[in-house]
Amino acid sequence: MHLEEALSRIRAGRANVHILDEIRVESYGSMVPLSNVASLNTPDARSIAIKPWEKSMLKVIEKAIIDSSVGIMPENNGEIIRLGIPALTEERRKELTKQCSKEAETAKVSVRNARRDAIEKLKKSIKTGTPEDMEKDYEDKVQKSHDKYIKKLDGMLDAKNKEIMTV
Repeated sequence: MHLEEALSRIRAGRANVHILDEIRVESYGSMVPLSNVASLNTPDARSIAIKPWEKSMLKVIEKAIIDSSVGIMPENNGEIIRLGIPALTEERRKELTKQCSKEAETAKVSVRNARRDAIEKLKKSIKTGTPEDMEKDYEDKVQKSHDKYIKKLDGMLDAKNKEIMTV
């Protein structure tokens, strides 16, 4: 789930409102996600439209987007803020695939750590009276579960890389 969320935030050349998930704006004295003060949608494949629920929030939202790491200059027409998603260069596509690979590797490390912890607990359970053959069976189940999730992570990474590299 973490990898899925992380990959959804990576811009792949098409408009995706999830690239704005980390942007926070000040509203009534507290910092809130952008989606709490405006409606976000994608009218077409190359733009995101942000319509604040209060017109007074236009400048605050615009400044938050400019200050963020999104890297897109907002266009404000007095009612709606538009973000034009530029086409990705080949170099930028390669950078994004590297970023995706790092995210996937972090997720794989988490899966491996979970496997290691489970196997350690199984080995300790032998000392408390669990039969060795039962421990081996559970160890095999843990390994199969590990392999299943690693394969799923690889599939997610391949799909995102394909999406990024598609011109």
